[in-house]
Amino acid sequence: MTLPIDADADTASAGPAPLRVLIVDDEPLARLRLRSLVEANAEPRAVVVGEAGDGAQALQRLATTPCDLVLADIVMPGGSGLKLADELRRQTSLPGAPMLVFVTAHAEHALRAFEVDAADYLTKPVRRERLQAALLRVAQRRATEPLAQSAAPVLVVSDRGRVLRVPQAEVVYLKAEQKYVTLCSHRGTWLLDEPLAELAQRLGEGFLRVHRNAVVALAAVRALERRAPASAGEGASEGDEGWFVRLSNGDALAVSRRQLPAVRELLARPGE
Repeated sequence: MTLPIDADADTASAGPAPLRVLIVDDEPLARLRLRSLVEANAEPRAVVVGEAGDGAQALQRLATTPCDLVLADIVMPGGSGLKLADELRRQTSLPGAPMLVFVTAHAEHALRAFEVDAADYLTKPVRRERLQAALLRVAQRRATEPLAQSAAPVLVVSDRGRVLRVPQAEVVYLKAEQKYVTLCSHRGTWLLDEPLAELAQRLGEGFLRVHRNAVVALAAVRALERRAPASAGEGASEGDEGWFVRLSNGDALAVSRRQLPAVRELLARPGE
């Protein structure tokens, strides 16, 4: 006698679908070892759906291959894993929203990994137990956030031993001075040692370059003034013709002659 197959019971016994993993590393042997560790992991189950040797290849794979997790090295030719993470946060056309776990021998990048909302940070050589813990964390996060929307952009700063996340909405301006960039927010001011262009790109839309050394939040601009304020000199240089943007916190930053038309145009738009 042939018994009917209970499709629901069969599906339930199979358990949750395995995590789909993309491995990104420029070293073939490193990819091979990581693949063996991933596929040997019993709980949660995981399957490697592809490999890439750099960030550009990873984006090509992700454009056509659904993925739950990207295991990425940080230091690679042709673009670091951190740049890949920033690009993933800007991409909206990728199928799904893969989480990130960094796998690297460079522990000094842990702060940036936290900033791009990486689920975990593993150092080489990867231990089986640490990988399992990272996979469990990803599986748990995906279970509680099935649609996994990417977080709003943030900048991460170190403040007297604490690590603080400064959301995009709290940033007033970024200003490059010598070797550092001053981050001014509604909560405070900090010094960052990353390039101004990279920081501005990470923040995304809603920010305007007013000078070669300054980027401001459009929402924080209160006025464009011709006459320099009494406390002038802030960011001013010869040829700036005395134009400044007055910001919500009372600071004023010089607008360069080159950027003045763009600033005028944006501020003249309704709703800006």
